[in-house]
Amino acid sequence: MTTFFYKAVKQDGEFVEGELEAADEAAVVRHLQGEGLIPIETRTTKSLMAKFGRARKRRLNQKEIGILTRELATLLEAGMTLDRSLQILVDLTDAEHVVRVVADLQERVRGGATFSSALDAQDGQFQRLYVNMVRAGEASGALDQVLNRLGDYLERVAELRQTVTSALVYPSILLIVAGLSVIMLLVFVVPQFTVLFDDMGEALPLPTQIVVATGDLFRNYWWAMLSAIALFAVVIERQMQKPQVRARVDDTVLEIPLFGDLIWKMETARLCHTLSTLLKNGLPLMSALTLAKEVVSNQRLSGLLNEASDDLKHGRGLAGPLARLQALPDLALQMIRVGEESGSLDAMLAKVANIYDRETRVSVQRMLTLLEPILIVGLGIIVAGIIMSILMAILGANELVF
Repeated sequence: MTTFFYKAVKQDGEFVEGELEAADEAAVVRHLQGEGLIPIETRTTKSLMAKFGRARKRRLNQKEIGILTRELATLLEAGMTLDRSLQILVDLTDAEHVVRVVADLQERVRGGATFSSALDAQDGQFQRLYVNMVRAGEASGALDQVLNRLGDYLERVAELRQTVTSALVYPSILLIVAGLSVIMLLVFVVPQFTVLFDDMGEALPLPTQIVVATGDLFRNYWWAMLSAIALFAVVIERQMQKPQVRARVDDTVLEIPLFGDLIWKMETARLCHTLSTLLKNGLPLMSALTLAKEVVSNQRLSGLLNEASDDLKHGRGLAGPLARLQALPDLALQMIRVGEESGSLDAMLAKVANIYDRETRVSVQRMLTLLEPILIVGLGIIVAGIIMSILMAILGANELVF
């Protein structure tokens, strides 16, 4: 049994919190519902302690927005008014920056503003896509359903991002450790042998001279190297802000074997998830595509979607222009065509997104399967090269002695 911390709301709007031992979170939810309570949040006490141990953030992150969306949808589904729901969230929330945002939303709503306009006034903390989906929910009178779909969408996007991020942790650690190992070898080990080489002068083999010079560079001019790296990073960042440079880089990225295919599948999954969610919320296809293309980070694909959007304005549909431009993989294009013909485009887009979610995970694993041995072998070759250069110099010194 695990101890869970819960927050819930009574039918009269009063909120309660406490701890409960159960096998899993589903059992906690069932117990609370059996008591006539509306579950808002459940988590293990361990995660609760971790929450208080984290540093406070000034802006809402995607996880916090997802939690707020879910909690607000639950309260609205239970029959609470929007104003009362926001007040309950203010009372339930511990983080000061979250309380500040929710309290501001409540104040604007009480002042007569719509919820979507209140979200839009939060200094860009809520994406334009999020705000427009809420606006569509207000217009249709189904804000609770829209917020539930938004919660599902945010969870899927976060899960996809987490899949890729988690998969890259081990290679990143391996690469950092490999780099530090080589630097320590050059800075602390190689100089121990330079005493043996001092009397040899030009007799040092070229590989040994390169290794010794590299070690001296790291040891004596590390500050200059760090400055150069920082300057290079600033220059690259500024160059990437130029649309033409970003477009060339994104175009090149898609041509890289394995990695380009991974990016294409990730963008396809993200685009189809977004389009499906927008269409389910009642937005017309033209407006949905205009909003959905904002989630595509690759400039080449974004440009192709702009062209498809222009064709869509002239009544050419979605699948045809996308196929002509080869903006998405063939399977995705065929399924979108079937969805248009059958009148179930939103459901078909959801299926496409699920397929390419799985394809992304497979591509990540395939890339890691190749990347890990490449890093290990590369490190071995570098270390072996350094050792061989030192041995060459030692053997040369012995020949001079004898």
